[in-house]
Amino acid sequence: MSSNIVTDDGSSPPPPHVVLFPFMSKGHIIPALHLALLFHRHGANVTIFTTPANHPFMSKFLSNTSTNFIDLPFPKINGIPPGVESTDKLPSMALIQPFLSSTILMQEDFEQALKTLPTVTFMVTDMFLGWTLDSASKFGIPRLSFGGCNVFTTIIFEDLILKRPELLLKKKSDEVFENPNFPSIKLTTNHFDTHLFCFKFLSDQLDATSKSYGIIVNSFSELEPRFLEFWNTECKPKAWCLGPLCMAEPQPSQLFGQEEHPWMNWLDTKKESSVLYVAFGSQAEFSKEQTEEIKSGLESSHVNFLWVVRKSENLDEGFEERVKGRGIVVKDWVDQRRILGHESVKGFMSHCGWNSVTESICAKVPILAWPMGADQPLNSIIVVDEIKVGLLVETCDGSMRGFVKGEGLERTVRELMEGEMGKTVRKRVEEVGELAMKAVEEGGSSWINMSELIHQTCVSNNTHVTRTSDDALQI
Repeated sequence: MSSNIVTDDGSSPPPPHVVLFPFMSKGHIIPALHLALLFHRHGANVTIFTTPANHPFMSKFLSNTSTNFIDLPFPKINGIPPGVESTDKLPSMALIQPFLSSTILMQEDFEQALKTLPTVTFMVTDMFLGWTLDSASKFGIPRLSFGGCNVFTTIIFEDLILKRPELLLKKKSDEVFENPNFPSIKLTTNHFDTHLFCFKFLSDQLDATSKSYGIIVNSFSELEPRFLEFWNTECKPKAWCLGPLCMAEPQPSQLFGQEEHPWMNWLDTKKESSVLYVAFGSQAEFSKEQTEEIKSGLESSHVNFLWVVRKSENLDEGFEERVKGRGIVVKDWVDQRRILGHESVKGFMSHCGWNSVTESICAKVPILAWPMGADQPLNSIIVVDEIKVGLLVETCDGSMRGFVKGEGLERTVRELMEGEMGKTVRKRVEEVGELAMKAVEEGGSSWINMSELIHQTCVSNNTHVTRTSDDALQI
């Protein structure tokens, strides 16, 4: 759908102006930066709100664009050192609650900055920044919520946290219940964080989302069609699938430069074999006992592996010496998409953060799902049961959050990398990966959705649009 945007007097208006405000966490910031690239690609001007400590990372990522950045002072929080302005930098994840709660203290500075901007077509703010809905309403700006989740997770959260929280708070951890609209999907409280603060906080954010102009989803129509159809038929506001957002950056090298790293050179030596990539995100914390079982399972599996651990993780030197030649441990921030895209990487043991899931799909690498918390248990349902691009790790008690023994890990690792089930999900992820690439191409479902979103928000701001063909929106 090619469109020529004209004002009431027949002249051409300035390009759409989009405000982006991501939550201060790498898992939220990176997809928002990909979203900024897409907005630029569709002819929009972009202003991003951030904080001083997060600015360098973001400006480097978008260095080849004309993005405007506005830094807001980050609130002072008891227990959090000055300069720590992202959840991956927190001294302890026990501080996540005050970190989440404190962002509302940025509202006054945010609104003062909005007064200085040229006309804003719409704003996209993180789901965790629900208070921005009030700011958007004051200025008459359409607000879209962006949480980085898939449609399925959005449906379940809206149903069980916003509408029926008593089900989660009253049921036993192993008691099965279901969403009446999708009875084949069985859930237990193990799929959710049931801490009362989490419930209250998420409920408030979901309520703000429900009153917003729309939701931007890091997914694509072909990935979860029945969930998308249900949401846009039965729920509000409209969900716009614009992903996989990681595909906005086809060659991911801006963040890390062109220099090679030892682990990439090591992967080059494994081109004739298969490597399991192991990474659980920047915030997963394991007990010493669980870490020992991971080591045992990887060592006894005899598969090649690249394991990314937190810098604070203390693995004994004996382990690294014993697996030398077929295993490597990395304690640095890595370019995950480059690793997944390496020809030797044939499997990904993942916590199932949605960014990691979409990156794995786009790289056509099957997943061994080991969810930890947040939306990850629900994401694993999508991975294993719905789109069938992965296997679930084996826990001692069979529950979603159970302890994983070394022998169970060994079995599932070997099945993913060498077994018949592994071959099946590997074939399936090839198919889904192809669909993902087509979705973001010009004329694909996500491209068209972006065009429609810009068109509709321009109309809502009293800019008239005339349509001339069935191609994507051109501005």
